[in-house]
Amino acid sequence: MSYTLDNLIAARDTKDIYKDGNKTIKLFKEGISKSNILNEALNTARVEENTDLNIPKLLEVTKIENRWGIVLDYVEGKSLEELMNENPDKVDEYLNLFVDFQLEVLSKKVPLLGRIKDKFKRKLTDTDMIDENIKYELLQRLDGMKDSNNLCHGDFDPSNIIINENGSHYIIDWAHVTMGNAQADAARSFLLFSIQNKEEIGKKYLELFSKKSGISILEIQRWI
Repeated sequence: MSYTLDNLIAARDTKDIYKDGNKTIKLFKEGISKSNILNEALNTARVEENTDLNIPKLLEVTKIENRWGIVLDYVEGKSLEELMNENPDKVDEYLNLFVDFQLEVLSKKVPLLGRIKDKFKRKLTDTDMIDENIKYELLQRLDGMKDSNNLCHGDFDPSNIIINENGSHYIIDWAHVTMGNAQADAARSFLLFSIQNKEEIGKKYLELFSKKSGISILEIQRWI
């Protein structure tokens, strides 16, 4: 099938994202590992097939102009991040929805996904940006962390939640999905707020997630 790449809706370091009619095309830069791209498509399909979550349906893995692409349903609407920016007086309301949506994801189980602890261990082991002694200590701490089988989005951020006109929500971008510990996924979300200089929202998020999940802030901080 041929696609029209006239409507670029987002550009990232590793991919460009286009809209073509009712389809979204994630077109990866040359040099991105084929196995990583196929793994993203496979994991997206696993979430789609094993849960009732609203996510864009995977339609095709293809090659366009010598670049690998993943084709999905296009979801019309605004991201939760856009809504927060446009309505700063409703940030608390949107943050409540954000946590509810994350807990909905974490309540699911999807067999055959990789484990979050294994992913963190691999990233720590492979990096040359951390002193070897600190790396060893972090790996020891990681080994002692509890494990679980919660569905972890891995990049749960307001920009990855789309709200359409009738109020339905869709969760997009499952490139980092794993199964593991809910605290680890919450820690990741907190850090995303922090690196975006949204420390106040991050603090509110942490308190709200702890209250709604029954998980202590201290447990999440261990993962942070």
